[in-house]
Amino acid sequence: MRAPFQILAIPYKIIGTKPLFCIFRRTDSGDWQFIAGGGEDSETPLEAATREAFEESGIESANWKELKSLSYLPVTVIQEKHRRNWDMDTYVIPEYAFGVEYTGNMTLSAEHTECIWVTYREAVKKLKWDSNRTALYELNCILTNTK
Repeated sequence: MRAPFQILAIPYKIIGTKPLFCIFRRTDSGDWQFIAGGGEDSETPLEAATREAFEESGIESANWKELKSLSYLPVTVIQEKHRRNWDMDTYVIPEYAFGVEYTGNMTLSAEHTECIWVTYREAVKKLKWDSNRTALYELNCILTNTK
């Protein structure tokens, strides 16, 4: 059963002192985003992020950073089929964000056509969703120790 929350996982790697971030192009819309998905059954957000990252990109990593960034997303047609299992007054669900350090090769699921490693500025220009840009900002600040 689908849990009433979303996750956002941001793969990153450090080259020298510079962080790079992996963004993914969606198959259905062509939009660029990070790994996203919903929790299942009694998963915690971190467990859901770990599973989604593996399913969508083959990432297996124990080096996760839980971010403070928290967004709320409207329950859309995608989640509507799961709504019957949720409280009837659930109109928005939280999206929990995580960074995950990864230096291996990505194995994309059918959900994405490609992925690319980019700088913070390049990612900000390409990302479709504000929640992705906000979480990226926080992770970039953590990795570069800036404000």
